[in-house]
Amino acid sequence: MAAEFCGSDLTSSPQCSIAAGSSNKLTIGYWEGWNSQRPCGHMTAAEIPEGYYTHLFFSFSLVNPDSFRLEPMDSITGKLYGELSALKARQPELQVWLAVGGWAMNDEGPWRTTFSDLAASERAQDEFFESLVSFMTKWNYDGVDIDWEYPVAPDRGGKPQDFKNFVNFMRRLRLRLNQMGTPKGLSLTLPASYWYLKGFDIVGLEPHIDFFNVMTYDIHGVWDSTIKVLGPYAHAHTNLTEIDEALKLLWRNNINPNRVNLGIGFYGRSFTMKDPNCMAAGCEFTAGADGGACTGTPGVLSAKEIMDVIKNKGAKMTLDPVAGVQIVTWGGNQWVSWDDTVTLKMKADFANSHCMGGILIWAVDLDDGTLIRSLADAGRETAIILEEPPEIAPCFGTPWDGLENNNGTAPK
Repeated sequence: MAAEFCGSDLTSSPQCSIAAGSSNKLTIGYWEGWNSQRPCGHMTAAEIPEGYYTHLFFSFSLVNPDSFRLEPMDSITGKLYGELSALKARQPELQVWLAVGGWAMNDEGPWRTTFSDLAASERAQDEFFESLVSFMTKWNYDGVDIDWEYPVAPDRGGKPQDFKNFVNFMRRLRLRLNQMGTPKGLSLTLPASYWYLKGFDIVGLEPHIDFFNVMTYDIHGVWDSTIKVLGPYAHAHTNLTEIDEALKLLWRNNINPNRVNLGIGFYGRSFTMKDPNCMAAGCEFTAGADGGACTGTPGVLSAKEIMDVIKNKGAKMTLDPVAGVQIVTWGGNQWVSWDDTVTLKMKADFANSHCMGGILIWAVDLDDGTLIRSLADAGRETAIILEEPPEIAPCFGTPWDGLENNNGTAPK
């Protein structure tokens, strides 16, 4: 990927000792505030496994498209903010942040251009900032994660001016948070897709944030069938080889790996396969696999639902050691990729070997506690960074130069 889009120069990836455990210091869990509205598979704030997460991000709050002040996703979700921050009474070191945005905020509808409009207007930003400060003070939150999916991208309501405007927005947000008197954190999410990542001035944004959260999941899914260069062929959505290539886009821009968190999905992307005799990665699919009893969406299954499939439906699980994923097949034509104890260790080792600063998880409530314990077991070594990242030449130029199509990843 990097060579295709940035020229033929080789990219040097940061290298650290796995035993140094650079990524062990941060474990960020996104908690879906709406999960109580599923028919099953719920996880209240009080039920989040204790002692594993350094940060919990309430997902999501929206921004009102007219007033530019924070607003809840719905009346039920909006009543749960305090339940998450209440966990700090038992876990004094835990940080609770608010995640603002999410994929759906840039879907067709009233919020579609809100981030663009916000980034373009300092008056609107001031309204947002004061709303955010009031929220954080009221609910005892420690930081904010800006999840704009995605600036500049025309298929996501973006415009070319977003590239520069987003930097100014984050610069001013950092300054306002610094005025609160107590330290407050600031992060933003990045896509693993080159096509969407080009909309971010990552070099300009880095000085204003604590860290980047890279969504290194959803690299593949049912949407591949609409992308000419991919087609309807089943591939793992957390493929470690492709994650490595995606991160090279950051290393080429000399982004400090200790300020980059590796994304891990506590769920799988699933397919209904065309030919029961061709069930390996790369075989053709016809649609998403059947939706789970709790998540209910064809093409995706929570970790808990996958574990139930393995236990109750005679599923076969096959390790792909190169992709660093498990492939589960059952029912003659059902296929899902996911990360279990073995592959979580592979991904933690990968993050540590590249000097990355932490791991983020989408989402806390899609697990029954099994995977977070496995991830914790994978990172027991002392977190000491032993080596400095190498110097890497930048490659990004003007955003979207020569690009006519947007073939990025789909929502988490």
